[in-house]
Amino acid sequence: MAIEIATADNTAATFFTYDQSGDSYRHWNVSIDGRVATVAMDVDADGGINPGYKLKLNSYDLGVDMELHDIVQRMRFEHPEVGCVVLTSANDRIFCSGANIYMLGTSSHAWKVNFCKFTNETRNGFEDSSQNGSLKFLAAVNGTCAGGGYEVALACDEILLVDDRSSAVSLPEVPLLAVLPGTGGLTRVVDKRKVRRDLADVFCTSEEGVRGRRAKDWNLVDDIAPKGRWDEAVRERADKLATQSSRPASATGVKLTPLSRRIDDAGYHYEHVDVAFDRARGFVTITVKAPVDIPATDGAAMQAQGVTFWPLAMARELDDAILLLRTNEPELGLWVLKTAGEGANVVAYDNALLANQDHWFVREVIGMLRRTLSRLDVSSRSIYAIIEPDSAFAGTLAELAFAADRAYMLEMIAEPDKGPQLQLSKANFALYPMCNDLLRLQSRFLGEAGRLAELEDLIASPIPSGEAYDLGLVTFAPDDIDWDDEVRLAIDERAGLSPDACTGMEASLRFAGQETVWSKVFGRLSAWQNWIFIRPNAVGEGGALKLFGTGRRAEFDKKRV
Repeated sequence: MAIEIATADNTAATFFTYDQSGDSYRHWNVSIDGRVATVAMDVDADGGINPGYKLKLNSYDLGVDMELHDIVQRMRFEHPEVGCVVLTSANDRIFCSGANIYMLGTSSHAWKVNFCKFTNETRNGFEDSSQNGSLKFLAAVNGTCAGGGYEVALACDEILLVDDRSSAVSLPEVPLLAVLPGTGGLTRVVDKRKVRRDLADVFCTSEEGVRGRRAKDWNLVDDIAPKGRWDEAVRERADKLATQSSRPASATGVKLTPLSRRIDDAGYHYEHVDVAFDRARGFVTITVKAPVDIPATDGAAMQAQGVTFWPLAMARELDDAILLLRTNEPELGLWVLKTAGEGANVVAYDNALLANQDHWFVREVIGMLRRTLSRLDVSSRSIYAIIEPDSAFAGTLAELAFAADRAYMLEMIAEPDKGPQLQLSKANFALYPMCNDLLRLQSRFLGEAGRLAELEDLIASPIPSGEAYDLGLVTFAPDDIDWDDEVRLAIDERAGLSPDACTGMEASLRFAGQETVWSKVFGRLSAWQNWIFIRPNAVGEGGALKLFGTGRRAEFDKKRV
């Protein structure tokens, strides 16, 4: 939602949060029947998050997707009895026409790219839940399904299309708008659905799309059903998918109450996470606090703590802070990660999560942590970890250091016993793969086959600065004489580099090794879509995105670049 906040010079500024009450939604109808939840898109045309456009034909903007993200998150935690979510439309003959074209045409470049990234993460979250024993998803496409609408469907486990002689699936961005499907359409068509390359070429350059039997034959959908038995077909497939979920058919959920958060001109302040701005130098410090207690020993007791359970509370706050920074603070280009507290308590929580990961609530908490850390990985900001005395870079919180582009760890020469320590837990070797399906330590030591086994032998053993540096767990370990100067210079030097070049470099370096659908989607969004979104053929005065709906044809520069 958009709110007004006072700035340091006493002027008002528009600030966007991702808060949702969960009581009702402006753009979605939600109902639950046993093991199946139905989430029907019913977009309010006058409900755009920004002024200046109408959300016609079930098109969406960031506000619509914020609600969808919240709905799925609440399904995970508040409704453990749900095994399958059916995504459909409440409107006749239109499933979803995708991202609102007029919103894209009037938005800044940064807003467009940030919008695409968030919608990517929401759709990847469907697949993440499905792959990890949580929710299954069925796209019940009961009308025309275009662009981003089809990309929502592609993220589901199965797609069922109504066979009514008019409903079609399409990715018309290339012929209509001179841009690409921004949330994984091209990649999922060939990599996930295994559509033949030549057929995919025809499909992705067709304005009208593909319908009925041909859509099934080309593997663009899993099945079709006539209108006369549509409801029955949807229920059959949803019930079957629900049986593949490991979520309990009978359990009490955990209410996701609103975050306790204070926003001011100095930063964002939560119970477990604090965000402090340094606008003069162009960076932000994110401090994550370790738990002050030891965890419960069984899943039921953890669930009883609800949103106060430290791993869930911390993950919700960190996730919120990342989204707020990405949306509202584009000029704070460097995020400095710090931790505080007792690292041993973090390791104790990690061990408890691992011992109880078959419990539905614990599994969802682990999923929330995994997706939050992944959101950090793919953020287009430089990331440094600063490891000082009283830090708690242990276990799950050590993942913050491994996600950073660089890690600086203070070495105390005069009083080595008072220096900071890293600590590994079993969670670092099991729970949190990145979007390329590699653990951060695997990606870090890609060419060193035996390094992970060596590091596993150090689980639960505090690792001081010198050893952490020798093991390659940190980038630099300046001593206490040079520490302040080296950290200051590192921050200021990074702030002096081109943000565009840094974004491209970081996206290339962070995901070494194998590729997956998700890593391809994010890599191509960072490169291709970022570039195409500023080309004259799309957004120039005669560009297709600018002229859409005017009746004028685009004027293309025919040169290939």
